[in-house]
Amino acid sequence: MSDSTDAASEPDEVMAAIVAAMQLATTDAAAARAQLDALWERVGAGGDALHRCTIGHYRADLCDDAAEALTWDIRALDAAHALTDVRAQAHHSSLSVEGFYPSLHLNLADNYRRLGSVDAAHHHLAEARSRLSVLTNLAYRQVVSDGVEHVTAALEAGSTERLPGH
Repeated sequence: MSDSTDAASEPDEVMAAIVAAMQLATTDAAAARAQLDALWERVGAGGDALHRCTIGHYRADLCDDAAEALTWDIRALDAAHALTDVRAQAHHSSLSVEGFYPSLHLNLADNYRRLGSVDAAHHHLAEARSRLSVLTNLAYRQVVSDGVEHVTAALEAGSTERLPGH
C-alpha cells in the first residue's frame, strides 16, 4: 500500500485522510480507529475499491481482537478483488493490484492463526508465499517474506499470541 500520490495525479482526499489517520495511530490508536471508521462509513461497502481496500487493511492493523481484525482484512481482500490496476495507478503509478495480495494474505493468515484456524492460516500463508515474486520493491518483499516466516514459525509452535508488528 502506498502512502503518497504521484505529482501528476489529482489529490485524493480519502487517501490523504487514511494516511493522516495512520500517522495519528502512532500516538492515538483510538482516534485513528474512529477516523478510519468514519471514512469507512463515508465510502460505504460498495464504494471505491482502492479506498475500501486501504481502509480495511489499515483498520485491521489497529485491532487487538483477531476476529475483528479478520473482518477488516476480509473487507480489504474483497475490495482488492474489485480493484483494477488502472484505479490503483491513478493513485500512484507504481501500484499494481497483484502487489497488494502478499500482504493481504499474510494478514489473513496471521488472523486465522490467532483464532486457531490452522488450515485457513496455512492456506493464506501459501497464497502469500506464492505471490511474493510480484513485489518489485526488494526491501518491501523482504518485510513481507519475513512476516510469512514469523507467522509460519508461530503457527508451527501452536502460538495464538499476537506477534510484534502484526
